[in-house]
Amino acid sequence: MSVLALDTATGHLAVALGDASGVAAELRLAADRRHAELLAPAIARLCELTGTSLRTLAAVAVGRGPGLYSGLRVGVTTARVLAQALGVPVVAVGSPDLVAFPLRHTHRRVVVALPARRREVFYARYRPVPGGLSRDGDYGVATPDELAAELLAAREEVLLAGAGILAHREVFDGLDHVEIAGPDLHLPSAAALVELALARLEREEFCSPAELTPWYLRPSDAELGAAVASGSGVPAGSSGSSGLPGDGDGG
Repeated sequence: MSVLALDTATGHLAVALGDASGVAAELRLAADRRHAELLAPAIARLCELTGTSLRTLAAVAVGRGPGLYSGLRVGVTTARVLAQALGVPVVAVGSPDLVAFPLRHTHRRVVVALPARRREVFYARYRPVPGGLSRDGDYGVATPDELAAELLAAREEVLLAGAGILAHREVFDGLDHVEIAGPDLHLPSAAALVELALARLEREEFCSPAELTPWYLRPSDAELGAAVASGSGVPAGSSGSSGLPGDGDGG
């Protein structure tokens, strides 16, 4: 039961192929808003490296955000189109969960933050539970200063991870009770997505391609500009507050 996993919620894209025996291969590329240009060749290269035909896939897995609008749209659309063409289901997982999953053996709380433009971050909190981490509450959006103030007020031992933390490292460095994860632990992991997707497939926690939607949490800059220009007010963003069954698990 092979799964193609992809995430495009940050300035990088990650793709992986794997099955119950493990991850066969993973690629991660700096995209810099070139997700649409780079994603299809990355998938083709992955298939070439592993000798895998897309026709053998049992499912497509995708990080559904929250994340940067243009990249996230590319990944979700690609997953939807591929799954529809192959006649397979989609497993959708929150992108911050893909950063938290490799940290699942920690005994501390984990906070993941991904870039959100306009000097904000998308963030999620995780608490240690037997066997891994569980997401504590919904995904949110805040300024780095607001998130740092919340961490200080909580006075708990916390491990920070995510590209949003690195982008604003000066805000988080030196906070009491807070440690920033190592340099290789800040981007969504497509290998983690393979593992999470296989477990959810066994529990039949998937959706049809037509049901797949990204989690933006807020409107894009273009939508905000159009709303202001038209005088129609700020459009509502899509929220991942409910999600699919099991999406509260970081591991």
